Amino acid sequence: MDYRRFKDTVIVRMDPGEEIIQELRLVAEKEGIRLASVEALGAVNDFTVGVFDTAEKQYHSNRFTGAYEIVSLTGTVTTQDGKFYAHLHMSAGDREGKVFGGHLNSATVSATCEMVIRVIDGTVERQLDESVGLNLFRFL
Repeated sequence: MDYRRFKDTVIVRMDPGEEIIQELRLVAEKEGIRLASVEALGAVNDFTVGVFDTAEKQYHSNRFTGAYEIVSLTGTVTTQDGKFYAHLHMSAGDREGKVFGGHLNSATVSATCEMVIRVIDGTVERQLDESVGLNLFRFL
C-alpha cells in the first residue's frame, strides 16, 4: 500500500493480497483521521459482505471468491470509544455482470484498490443503539 495526503484528501493505492479494511485502518491511524468519507474502486478475489436483519438484529454474511471488480465501495470513518471505526458498503461484479454487495466485512485486493478518503474536521462517535441493534452516530 502507498498513499499521499493532499490537504483534506488522502489518495490510497492498495496492492494485491492486502485487506481493504486493515489498510484503511493503517492510513487512518497514521494520519490521525477521526472522521472521513471513503470511496473506492478496484478488483478483489475474496470478499465477505452482509445484510443486517432488523427483526433478528444480526448480520447475515456471504463470502465470494474469484475474479470481481469493485463497482462501488463507499462509507465512513468515525470512532467508537475513541478508536478507529469503519462503516463500509461494497458492491462487486463478476465476469457475467452479476453484482453482489452489502456491508463490508473483509475484502482482499487482487489487482489494486484505488481509494479516496475525504477527511472531515471533527469527530463523530459510534454508540450501540439497543432498539436497532447497531452502532449509530453519536454527535459530540
